[in-house]
Amino acid sequence: MTPSATPITGGCLCGQVRYAITGPALQTAHCHCTMCRRASGALAVTFTVVNWADFRCTQGEPAVYHSSSHAERRFCANCGSQLTFWDQKRPDSLDVNTGTLDHPEAFPAQKHVWTETRVAWLELDPGLPGWNPSGE
Repeated sequence: MTPSATPITGGCLCGQVRYAITGPALQTAHCHCTMCRRASGALAVTFTVVNWADFRCTQGEPAVYHSSSHAERRFCANCGSQLTFWDQKRPDSLDVNTGTLDHPEAFPAQKHVWTETRVAWLELDPGLPGWNPSGE
């Protein structure tokens, strides 16, 4: 899953932080976990997963927030845009906030994750499969 043109590029709202991804996107998912909702201020966050080795900042450096004992979120310290999520349980991959991509329309979601904490009235791609950590 990757658009025809590489690298994949994106950045924050104010333009202070820009990035490029030189490899393919692996998958895209809508995350419904409470932490993503609070970090973004949105009811769900769509992330595109890439190989960590394929991601690099081309302008500026994001700030880092350790949102749990095993994960960190990178964001623009100037405008607050959440750019990435990295979990040491998946050390070789990086979740890039799809909304910060220059062409997010090229990366449609394939599934929902953390659906057990989904806001009940939110209808977002209802035909996609879901995943819960409890297996439900």
